[in-house]
Amino acid sequence: MSKGVPTSTDKNIVDLSRGHRNKAVAKAVRTTRERLQSNKAGTMLFESEMLGMHIGATLQGAAVMPIVILMVSGFGAYINPDPTLFLWTLATLTVHALNILLVKRAARHDLAAANLVKWRRLLLAGQAAMGVCWAFFSLQSCTACSGDTFVLYKGAALLIVLSVTAMSNMLLRQAVLFGFLPTVGALVYVAITTRNALDIGVTALFTTALIFFIYITSRLHQANLKLLSFQTEKDDLIAELEVAKSLSDEARRRAEEANLAKSRFLASMSHELRTPLNAILGFSEVMATEVLGPLNNPLYKEYSGDIHRSGQHLLDLINEILDLSRIEAGKYELNEEVVSLLDLAEDCVGMVQLRAKAKNITIEEQFEPDLPAVWADEKAMRQVVLNLLSNAVKFTPQGGEIHVKAGWTAGGGQYVSIRDNGPGIPENEIPVVLSAFGQGSIAIKSAEQGTGLGLPIVQAILAKHGGEFKLKSKLREGTEVIAILPARRVLESLPAVTETQAVEPRKRQFA
Repeated sequence: MSKGVPTSTDKNIVDLSRGHRNKAVAKAVRTTRERLQSNKAGTMLFESEMLGMHIGATLQGAAVMPIVILMVSGFGAYINPDPTLFLWTLATLTVHALNILLVKRAARHDLAAANLVKWRRLLLAGQAAMGVCWAFFSLQSCTACSGDTFVLYKGAALLIVLSVTAMSNMLLRQAVLFGFLPTVGALVYVAITTRNALDIGVTALFTTALIFFIYITSRLHQANLKLLSFQTEKDDLIAELEVAKSLSDEARRRAEEANLAKSRFLASMSHELRTPLNAILGFSEVMATEVLGPLNNPLYKEYSGDIHRSGQHLLDLINEILDLSRIEAGKYELNEEVVSLLDLAEDCVGMVQLRAKAKNITIEEQFEPDLPAVWADEKAMRQVVLNLLSNAVKFTPQGGEIHVKAGWTAGGGQYVSIRDNGPGIPENEIPVVLSAFGQGSIAIKSAEQGTGLGLPIVQAILAKHGGEFKLKSKLREGTEVIAILPARRVLESLPAVTETQAVEPRKRQFA
């Protein structure tokens, strides 16, 4: 027995075994993922975005490199006041300014696939020009300096510049390599010519740092590419979901309009159908019972009975359709009062006894004594028990048995169970039987076909009461249906108060 009871009646009317998924949205998501994963032009698109991000980052940090150059020049002038260092500073600042102008010009142009390679090459050429400037710096020497101070100064300055350049140009592929390959060449030349151990160490250290930064910037570039691809995929999926949502909203609007048209049609046709049906039922009953006199031909009496039964079947069908429509539209209101489930079950058994005796069916009752009353809609609960009993009598063969039980549930609620020894229902057909207008193969082959609305109405009424409906069936063994009301609808009777004595009225005294 399930613990949670659904409160929506629509979920009980439809097939409970179906998975309620928006297949159109799922298909759109799957198609978009496949398209993104197999897109050949995606890398070029991401490269354009990466180049645009590099241009923006370069313009924002345009003042960083001049500060580094001036700091390097200032420390160098303090150690070695050589005029060539000032000329190098002026040339390096000029090249940096030209690079910034080139970046600004690239920012004003559209970085389309046609000119993307051109702008990338120009930016790499600017980095190479800066690399030539730093190569000239690494060729500087100091004859007046004592010891290895100037070599250590050059090595520290080059490592700082390398780290700053790597972090600011990680969005431009191969910028670090093009920017400091000339510097490596200059350091190798100095190490070969001087054969100084410290120069050789600085060259090795700088080359190792360059390789490390090339690896780091490559990994960061790949990570940014993945982030861009994920962002693009997310934007595409959001767009697809928005389209699917708009289509779903349009379909829902059309379904609501169709449902409203159906409700209006049923409301207008109920009176138009019931009025002639009442006349057909009344006159056919008068003719079948020969109230106004005997009929000359006995076939007329038989035909009148057939007309009355057919009209009654049509009236029952109209009533069930209207009940189901009211439930689906949320217009079905409960008229709750104190109801005895035992009395109600006994009355319903008495109402189907004639039909059961006609098929020689035995109905056995097993009721727990002294069941308290429940707070429910008596008419609705009577309809529930009658529908279940009618189905049991309808599908139980000649000479069969029906067991009706009423009692307590394990959770403190009350239940009514109806079990027959009929042909049963195949397991794969149970969801069909529980759906609106659904009928199993045995019901279709049976001579007493119904409308397929009895069980959905039973589920909806029990759901309105906060209860639960269970159906258990085995082929060629029988079927058991259980209608359950929750414990909160059971009315507990309180014992009479006998020990408390009445309080005597206080006499009033007037002065």
